[in-house]
Amino acid sequence: MTELRYLPDDDDVTAFTATVADATDDYIVLDGTYFYPEGGGQPADHGTLQWDGGSADVTDVQKEHGAVRHHIDNQEGGLPEERDEVRGRIDEGRRRALRRMHTAQHVLSKVVLDVFGAQTAGNQIHTDRSRIDFEPADFSEEDVALIEDRTNTAIEQDLPVEKNEMDRAKAEEQTPEGRGLLDLIPDHVDPLRMVRIGDLDLCPCGGTHVDHTREVGRLRITNRTSKGADVDRIEFALEE
Repeated sequence: MTELRYLPDDDDVTAFTATVADATDDYIVLDGTYFYPEGGGQPADHGTLQWDGGSADVTDVQKEHGAVRHHIDNQEGGLPEERDEVRGRIDEGRRRALRRMHTAQHVLSKVVLDVFGAQTAGNQIHTDRSRIDFEPADFSEEDVALIEDRTNTAIEQDLPVEKNEMDRAKAEEQTPEGRGLLDLIPDHVDPLRMVRIGDLDLCPCGGTHVDHTREVGRLRITNRTSKGADVDRIEFALEE
């Protein structure tokens, strides 16, 4: 098992040391990591690992049965051995972009739920653009303009973004209806990592987020498309 050290609220850490648990030509497993493994619609962090006598770029991070595999490329020197210390450094620009995007996704999703009663059916986050599928939804151009305006109004309030663990029973009681898809989270996951955005939103999420919404910048909706009966996709980008 790899300790996910960025949880619950250390997702601003981009440099750390850890101990090797396993190393192959393809990946390195550490006893603990601040690298985010792909999941929940958020792509993996990138960066580097360095050790005495060698280094490698981290090009992908995947969680496999509790072990986080840091997939490597451009390796220099020999592989580290078990229990060797490594120095990890996460690509700060990529991490910042993904933190901003993921928080923006939460705000936009909650605005749409509040105004139109449409739930988030799926999402995919990228560093330069993101998308959310809503259901049931059939947005007009005026609806899209309203969503963009209300999302930016919420962001500009500079709401605090708090990330804490919460007993599952309490989380189920406090999570607003239509947020979190708690029924999809296995029952044995307890406590849950919860993300609270001021008095706007609360939902379970393991992704990385900014600490205040003003860090998100201005959101711009770039497209709306129908993805089938009662499902609309909204695509957006962020400006500084």
